[in-house]
Amino acid sequence: VPVMQEIMKAIYAAPLQGYTEAAWRNAHSEVFGGVDAYYTPFVRLEKGSIRNKDRRELLPEQNKVNRLIPQVVASEAEEFDQLVRMVTALGYREIDLNMGCPFPLIANRGKGSGLLAFPDRIAGLLEVMTHWTEVHFTVKMRLGWKEADEWKNVLPLLNRSVVQEVVLHPRIGKQQYKGSVNQEEFRSFYEACELPLVYNGDLTEADAVRHLLDEYPRLKGVMLGRGLLADPSLAVALRTGVAMDRSCLYEKVYEMHRRIYAHYESVIEGGDAQLLQKMKTQWEYLLPDMDRKARKQILKSQSLERYLQGVREACRI
Repeated sequence: VPVMQEIMKAIYAAPLQGYTEAAWRNAHSEVFGGVDAYYTPFVRLEKGSIRNKDRRELLPEQNKVNRLIPQVVASEAEEFDQLVRMVTALGYREIDLNMGCPFPLIANRGKGSGLLAFPDRIAGLLEVMTHWTEVHFTVKMRLGWKEADEWKNVLPLLNRSVVQEVVLHPRIGKQQYKGSVNQEEFRSFYEACELPLVYNGDLTEADAVRHLLDEYPRLKGVMLGRGLLADPSLAVALRTGVAMDRSCLYEKVYEMHRRIYAHYESVIEGGDAQLLQKMKTQWEYLLPDMDRKARKQILKSQSLERYLQGVREACRI
């Protein structure tokens, strides 16, 4: 088992819509661990309230992780204030403002990364934060929506605000997850940022994380997204300095999957087809180097029995 440099910086699990729900967070924390905080996929207002599905995901009794940070998405001060009120009513005192979501349905409405083109609106949201003195606010953002230098009109506002931490994904929203991260603009942001800064984006291997932290020693830490979905052992390997061997990894993935399956089996009311579809999404990123034939069986399976057989074969159980 190769030994790596132990990492003592903060390690966060990124919010990915449709993937990092309570079932995944709880199972990952219990089976793998290594993560300091898990972020919820963003919560938004629909018809003046939080969707029931999103509210259930936030309920403290649904979440067993040590530290959960709800993320909200808003474009107007009143909307943001209402979301903060609803989230704090559930007992949370940490809230992350999403200024990074790249999906056009959100960004074209001036939310997520689309908000970055409107510094005046951001100023309004930051003003709301000053009224909630008991809440620890953070921001997750991109470099911009259409241009990689839009952050230059936003960061001065953040530096003067009550925001206590920034997570930056150095792409623009229009890229979504395509192309490369912009290291040149990230360096400029890093040098200008006066707040604790966390890096997010394309961190899929331990060596890349260590290199990044060596290059940017003032970073508070890293946020792992698709890299952690692909290799759930990544955070604990970084934390301990010991890479997990493949047989152990596959055994633990099977146990994590068992817990996620049990959760959705108990809450999904749409029958086997809906449960099967939900479970298949777990494998869009998970274990990318697994046997190709086994993955195909999982993704093409038309019954739960066939699906579960595929999972057993893939995890060599």
